[in-house]
Amino acid sequence: MRVGGPQGRRKSLTFRLTLLFAAASTVVLLVLGLIVAESVEQHFEEQDMATLGGKLELMRHVLAKVHSTQDLRSLPQKLDDSLVGHHGLVLAVQEANGQTLFATADAPFPQPLLERVRTPDAGRPYVWRIDEHLSFRGIVAEAPIGIPGWPPAVIAVATDISHHNSFMDSFMKTLWLVVVGGTVATGLLGWIAARRGLAPLREMRRQAAEVSAQRLDRRLPVEAVPVELAELADSLNDMLARLEESFRRLSDFSSDLAHELRTPVSNLMTQTQVALSRTRTSGEYREVLESNAEEFERLSRMISDMLFLAKAENGLIVPGHETFDLADEVAALFDFYGALAEDSGVVLRLAGSGLVSGDRLMLRRAMGNLLSNALRYTPKGGEIVVSVRVVETTGRPVTHLCVENTGRPIAPEHLPRLFDRFYRVDASRRHSGDGAGLGLAITRSILRAHGGDIEVRTGEHSNVFEMWIPLITEM
Repeated sequence: MRVGGPQGRRKSLTFRLTLLFAAASTVVLLVLGLIVAESVEQHFEEQDMATLGGKLELMRHVLAKVHSTQDLRSLPQKLDDSLVGHHGLVLAVQEANGQTLFATADAPFPQPLLERVRTPDAGRPYVWRIDEHLSFRGIVAEAPIGIPGWPPAVIAVATDISHHNSFMDSFMKTLWLVVVGGTVATGLLGWIAARRGLAPLREMRRQAAEVSAQRLDRRLPVEAVPVELAELADSLNDMLARLEESFRRLSDFSSDLAHELRTPVSNLMTQTQVALSRTRTSGEYREVLESNAEEFERLSRMISDMLFLAKAENGLIVPGHETFDLADEVAALFDFYGALAEDSGVVLRLAGSGLVSGDRLMLRRAMGNLLSNALRYTPKGGEIVVSVRVVETTGRPVTHLCVENTGRPIAPEHLPRLFDRFYRVDASRRHSGDGAGLGLAITRSILRAHGGDIEVRTGEHSNVFEMWIPLITEM
């Protein structure tokens, strides 16, 4: 059994939906986590900047009260006292010449921070790391000293952010655990939801599997499926209806074909067996062979007609492309059937004209079938009137041909099936030798191959066949 081909690599819809749910939840959780992490980091920075800004203002206030060298010597003590209760806060004060006035122990300020004092970045936070576990965030600014003539001092203040970093590291670990857990949980819940959501689809599959050649009347319940699957159910029901109709027509056709073929085959067998039952003269054998030849000719016509219909129903009939006057072809057919009509006492009339573009021989065959059928059912003294004209239908010119013959109108119950194969209005004429009941079916197939169609209606004392052929056939 092959599993490496495309069939083996196919994934179920439930798996795909579960994968999509898990991927979507992972992205959402990850984005939300990063937004929260960024917000927390921003909040820590704002807190630190508020503390550093306040301490910087305090240092400026202290330096502004230094009015003598005596005050300058007592400055370190005052600054040291100002840091009491501020754990993690460090401070450095330098004179303009770089001499350090005060610096918190174990808190070396980096030179890049001090060099920012006269740049636009002086008020922005600067972060540096001393070792793996110790980091600071600080700012730098100038502050005037109260001693007249003294240049402003440089103040650098920073706070320990190691606990912030520790919190963020823990937060990110927790975030990844939540993302992984959320992905697994969402995948599981998505699988359950997908299984439950696709339950109607599985039910449709189960009901469709119950459809067989003997149960083509089964239909999927459209009202019992979700809205998203209603169109699919409608399409499947339409397909089942077409299959049922096609199967019924095929079954009827098979029965009719077997019935039609049985009679000539039975006649051939019977006549041949009778001829072989005893010795006969050459004339008697000739009569048997002539009778058999007629049956063979009938079988040949029937098989040719069935092949033509089979090709037409599968779109294999490609009409030729020739423009001609339909009335000329009808006149030629009148010449062909004139003697038969005269013997039957039937009058043939032709009126109008109209151009068509199509296959001349095929359209002549279609009109010949109509005339032959009309002659067969028109009583003595009746008439057959053929009218040809060009009309406008759906915005394009169409040639309309009407064949009307006097006689008893066809019963309404026969009209819908009149163009079916092997169908005859008079069942007693089935084996009268006047055809196999395929003429009207062939006529309709020829017209539809040309983009046209045919209909039948009845008058008070007549039957009317109307056919439409586009003036220019779309090839």
